[in-house]
Amino acid sequence: MAPQQVSEAAPARSKSQRAYHWLRERIAGEELAPGYRLVLPSIANELGMSVVPVREAIRRLEAEGLVTYERNVGARVSMIDDTQYRHSMETLAILEGAATALAARHLTASDLRQAREVNRRLTESLDRFDPRLFTSLNHRFHSVLFAACPNPRLLALVEAEWTRLGHLRDSTFSFVPGRAQESVREHATIVDLIEAGAPLADIERTARGHRSATLAAYLSHEHPDESPADAGVTIAP
Repeated sequence: MAPQQVSEAAPARSKSQRAYHWLRERIAGEELAPGYRLVLPSIANELGMSVVPVREAIRRLEAEGLVTYERNVGARVSMIDDTQYRHSMETLAILEGAATALAARHLTASDLRQAREVNRRLTESLDRFDPRLFTSLNHRFHSVLFAACPNPRLLALVEAEWTRLGHLRDSTFSFVPGRAQESVREHATIVDLIEAGAPLADIERTARGHRSATLAAYLSHEHPDESPADAGVTIAP
């Protein structure tokens, strides 16, 4: 097999970084499904590099929870786990809430118009609901709001959790489609707060509560006997 061309969008990346991004994109896009065995020599051959940078990339993905190493088996794409999903959503509620608040004062009128336009498309999609499309647009909406966060480490953590969620569950809205209607209304509230120059603490609380409410809806559907408080979900007032 001829070595596959890896995107040259970031030519300064090391081989390990290239392998990491190549693998992560395919895990997020479900080209490498949960349980898929990652054979280092095959991946190295496909990328045109030695196994050393591939091994480093897999260790990084293992640290993020996207890959699991099994003794006498090797590395596999991690299986879907409701507990991991819950942990990622709880983490993202905190991180994304903070990133959105920090970004608020850096957003332009154009950014807010873009956020409203994406939310308009989300609202229109409710009539012929497609969970995957909704999730994609939902990610785009939130990306507009947190992308201006001046803390690059926080941004990287937020994006890592979005990637992890994309692997753990294709779309929460497949399980609780009614939550989508509430979600677009909450989106509008977040944009209104930012546009009005509301206190950052209010923006952070609202953005965090928005994410926590989605987790609570999912848990209520999948585990009806378990309350949000029992699950450790905090929904901001």
